[in-house]
Amino acid sequence: MMVLVARETGPFERRVAIVPELVGRLTGAGLDVVVEAGAGAGSLHEDSDYEDAGATVSAGDALTSADVVLSVQPLDASRVRHLRRGAITISFLPTSQELALVRALRDAQVTAFAMELVPRISRAQAMDALSSQALVAGYRAALIAAERLPRFFPLFMTAAGTVPPARVLVLGAGVAGLQAIATARRLGAQVEAYDVREAAAEEVHSLGARFVELDLPSLEGEGGYAREMTEERARLQRELLAPHVAAADALITTAAVPGRPAPLLVEHATIASMRPGSVVVDLAAESGGNVDGSRPGEEVVIGGTLVWGARNAPSLMPVHASRLYAANVVALLLLMTSDGIVTPDFSDEIVDSACVTRGGAVHHRYTRDLLGEVG
Repeated sequence: MMVLVARETGPFERRVAIVPELVGRLTGAGLDVVVEAGAGAGSLHEDSDYEDAGATVSAGDALTSADVVLSVQPLDASRVRHLRRGAITISFLPTSQELALVRALRDAQVTAFAMELVPRISRAQAMDALSSQALVAGYRAALIAAERLPRFFPLFMTAAGTVPPARVLVLGAGVAGLQAIATARRLGAQVEAYDVREAAAEEVHSLGARFVELDLPSLEGEGGYAREMTEERARLQRELLAPHVAAADALITTAAVPGRPAPLLVEHATIASMRPGSVVVDLAAESGGNVDGSRPGEEVVIGGTLVWGARNAPSLMPVHASRLYAANVVALLLLMTSDGIVTPDFSDEIVDSACVTRGGAVHHRYTRDLLGEVG
């Protein structure tokens, strides 16, 4: 079967779905790997690197003959129309934001898998692309905060006097938040963090940071994610967090609920109350933002505070982001491969959960409900 590695066409996407060093895992399973010319350029992989690894590089349109198409961002509707009936796609696919694309995939009778729908179970850890990309985003967030803050992160004791460490507050202690904490600590900052999940406190402490205790009930959700909160709870949380935000030199926000708008954690007035020169990095800017006033891909100034809104933060570090994502994709694809044939087993929880469309129908129940379809 022919597996096509698509060249990304989005303006802010530099990652690639398969890196050369992992081609051998697919060819070793009996799959023919074809890479669209230039697919790896953004992540510094030449076409010749793929050829040396055993892949074929195609300068033409290989979509029409592909059995499986791998990408980071979903194919756009114009490319979906070129897929053959029964073809399989594996990519990120934010269904609530891409309903028109879901319809196109359904109508083309494509079997589409969404990496963000891989269930958070131990057997699927190697396929957890949300976590692998959040790791990259959290690391990058701390570096951006340190770069844009007009003062040192670490403590310095010099003949000219002592420079105290910067105070960094991280909101959200999932994978991205924990990596932001760890990186800020390595850079020498004094770090505190908050998460609505009580279980996060132990992880925060293990990284040498202080956990912010608010007199509010925990909001543990399914799969280790936080669940959505009521507006009254959100309002009270913002009020209780406000003094901690105002005291920080740098604020990094990472809170997200998959498939839902990001929760608003910090209001405009609170950002304006921070000391001049303070920095805010909002990793959730693309999904609505944790910070009132942040905009994806832009830097705005509120009061004297610089607010950096993330847009595709993992793509800012495409080399390792691609390597991690490719490992996730390969693990999922090989789960569905036997004797060189990709045959999804929908009795498998991982395969069933990650599938969005199949056989001319919308398979994913939540997406089906959004479209108003009957299962």
